[in-house]
Amino acid sequence: MSDAKSCEVNFDGIVGLSHNYSGLSYGNVASSAHGGLISSPRAAALQGLEKMMELHRLGLKQAVLPPQERPHIPTLRSLGFSADDDIGLIAKVAKTAPEILASVCSASSMWVANAATVSPCFDTSDGKTHITPANLTSMFHRSIEIDTTSRVLRSIFSDQSYVHHKALPSGPLFADEGAANHTRFCNNYGDEGAELFVYGSSRKYNSRKPSKFPARQTLDSCEAIARSHCLLENKTVYAQQNPAAIDAGVFHNDVIAVGNQSLLFFHEEAFLDKSKLKEDLNSAFVGKALSYIEVPSSKVSLENAVSSYLFNSQLVSIPGSQGTSIVVPAECKEVEPVYNYLTELESAHEEIDRVIHFDLRQSMNNGGGPACLRLRVVMSEEQITNCKARVFLSDALYRDLKKWIEANYRTRLSPEDLADPALLNECRQALDQLTTILKLGPVYDFQLN
Repeated sequence: MSDAKSCEVNFDGIVGLSHNYSGLSYGNVASSAHGGLISSPRAAALQGLEKMMELHRLGLKQAVLPPQERPHIPTLRSLGFSADDDIGLIAKVAKTAPEILASVCSASSMWVANAATVSPCFDTSDGKTHITPANLTSMFHRSIEIDTTSRVLRSIFSDQSYVHHKALPSGPLFADEGAANHTRFCNNYGDEGAELFVYGSSRKYNSRKPSKFPARQTLDSCEAIARSHCLLENKTVYAQQNPAAIDAGVFHNDVIAVGNQSLLFFHEEAFLDKSKLKEDLNSAFVGKALSYIEVPSSKVSLENAVSSYLFNSQLVSIPGSQGTSIVVPAECKEVEPVYNYLTELESAHEEIDRVIHFDLRQSMNNGGGPACLRLRVVMSEEQITNCKARVFLSDALYRDLKKWIEANYRTRLSPEDLADPALLNECRQALDQLTTILKLGPVYDFQLN
């Protein structure tokens, strides 16, 4: 199956109104290092929007996903907290369990690479696009995203060409972190592809495990998604993360490797068995040979890779360009070995024709770079036309979103501000406006009750 008019759409998450630094993500070095600092939700949202718009101007198909309602009152009530009203509930939790309040205020849904795993219709035996929202069971503050994420995805991808699956059962056996551990390889986006699932732990094999930080993705979850998505076994590849990389702060594979079309860009220490990975991918891939850019530790250490988020970049095929462009965070300029490597890569490697830097510091301080902020969805021309939601970026939507952010977002937010009763009302009012702007319909709990 092939469709020359299909393209890859980058769905970026809009940073939420409660964007803050509470240091909730164990194993995410940047998140832990910046815990307790003052954030700027407005700056964060605008930084993300500007990245989207610049990529749109370069000719890429760009779309948005909305943030979630925070603080999330239904979660607090499910945990046994009670009060006469929502404002009183927040005050009680702030006094008795501030760590739980921080969790239900997390704006982590901005990193929509964790929202779901998507297999396009060109890869599936039933000819439909399959979508499975991630259960994110490894982190409590992220596990509460599932229901809203599912409603948003069903609203946007609503025609009969999509199959929406439930998230995998919660618990360690089927821990699933979404597309952050999934990469699709193809010649053209509308061609049959090979799909790579990367896991950190497996009950089947007595392989090495990280000793410091948890492995967040399991082989069992990867296999379950592949089965549900009707993927062909000979076009599906599984590879284990290097446990040493996880212990260095590589909590997801997209912190240490990124792919686009027929190119894989990865660090020397990304995978437990890189030779087998290449062998399996080459066997699964149809068409011209895959290309690999392996960054040696002698040029970029694992520590440098994590601190700069070099590999949490986007590899994109810009229309009219011969090679692949790499979108990296501005921090890559500040880590000398990384900057030197990128300079060399841009000038000397035929596969990479441009390095594009973006200031995403507000997101980076919480441990999420360019790749974390986007979910890639290959869509046919018909699927794009049939989408009823107003989520594809245009000059008009950009102006509307920028105006909406500037009108509703705070310029600063400390962890202590999460107890401010006004924050809940500000969030709900803003999200009500946003669902109208994006033509999503009711997707939030407060809109459904």
